[in-house]
Amino acid sequence: MYKILFVCHGNICRSPMAEFIFNDLVKKRGIDGIISESAATSTEEIGNGVHYGTAAILRRLGIDCSKKRARQITRADFEKFDLIIGMDSENIRNLLRLSANRFDDKIHSLLDFTDNPRNISDPWYTGDFEQTYRDISEGCEGLLAALSGKPTFTFKKTFDK
Repeated sequence: MYKILFVCHGNICRSPMAEFIFNDLVKKRGIDGIISESAATSTEEIGNGVHYGTAAILRRLGIDCSKKRARQITRADFEKFDLIIGMDSENIRNLLRLSANRFDDKIHSLLDFTDNPRNISDPWYTGDFEQTYRDISEGCEGLLAALSGKPTFTFKKTFDK
């Protein structure tokens, strides 16, 4: 089983959107042996459900996220998951700090798996959940292609260690 953890600041907008979209892609394509979850770098939203903007998009896609509750990443997650995927450079910095140089090779930005590496803007601040959805969909497609050995991009990390 290959395990991926998507991470954003609060685990109510971007990372759960990535988790559910990625898992839906895997399921619809009949791919076995890959699962994803999501977590936060902060404690601000622990226990809260998915933000209504993200939930609305997922509902439109026929994806139920009603049982998801925000949780914070733990040190044990670095051992449990094969990839830790951050949504922006701030998340990546926090993940690298938590990794303490032990698991840095597992840490990537989601849009590093595309031809246009960049941050995924936080819709909590921008209010633009549709743009977040487009970016996350692009990243999930790129990640899935990379995992299947058919990347359609040249891999470039957007952060330095």
